Amino acid sequence: MLIEKKVGNLSFAADENGAELHSLKYKGEEFLWQCGDAWKRYAPVLFPFICSPKDRTYRAGGKEYTMPGNHGFARDSKFKLVGDSESSATFCLESSAATKEWYPYDFKLLVSYIINNGVLEVRSTVQNTGKEDMYFYLGGHPAFICDIEGGESVAVYEKPETIIQPIPEGERTVLDGKTTLHLTREMFKYDVIMKDHPASKAITLKKEDGGYVKLSFPNSECIAVWTAADPAAQFICLEPWTSVPAYADDEYANIEEKPHAIKLSPESAYIYKYFIEIGKI
Repeated sequence: MLIEKKVGNLSFAADENGAELHSLKYKGEEFLWQCGDAWKRYAPVLFPFICSPKDRTYRAGGKEYTMPGNHGFARDSKFKLVGDSESSATFCLESSAATKEWYPYDFKLLVSYIINNGVLEVRSTVQNTGKEDMYFYLGGHPAFICDIEGGESVAVYEKPETIIQPIPEGERTVLDGKTTLHLTREMFKYDVIMKDHPASKAITLKKEDGGYVKLSFPNSECIAVWTAADPAAQFICLEPWTSVPAYADDEYANIEEKPHAIKLSPESAYIYKYFIEIGKI
């Protein structure tokens, strides 16, 4: 079921399936990619992994588990609507017998969408409802409509960044102490462009058509930019993550030892936020 909210010029729609954002509009104009054949998602929630460990397999408490898909299972799970106001919606996923086949911990995951002063806040809250420490990764993956074939759209980091990308031949420098990525399909030949421990706390997509998307990520340790290889993929994903992906920790089979996994004590909560501002220049 889609839940729709509109406050002033900004509106959103989010679904109980995956607690996924399905629409984000400014003055009635859609800014969110509409789940086309080139990529059949809108803005999935990444939990309890970002990407996947090797073979989607890891160990926890001495037992081996396998994730059912990439980026964990939240994006393909049915949430419940637990909060509903004129400007916000909150969805909840709780651990169950099904989730424990993939992930041993007791948890609640709350995903909230909140319009405030013309900005959409995306707030994820992980609650450890069990009696032992739990470990997880968490992130966002919103895709924004963007024509990158003309080469006039850019992604601008808040501060100068240096980005080195691993490639089969070794590595390449994507950005060298500068702020602006000139977006082309060729740029993503080697998949996602990510920046670990960015100096920036925001990135702005400036679209060829004059639209813009500013994504602020005050407590993210990694920001990724991505699009699919298919020329029909007329979108750019701006992805705020708690850390680098799980595969960066493949040296450690046990999730308890993975350096970038978040450790959450029993009866504790972890809150992760990012903010989206959209409009026309």
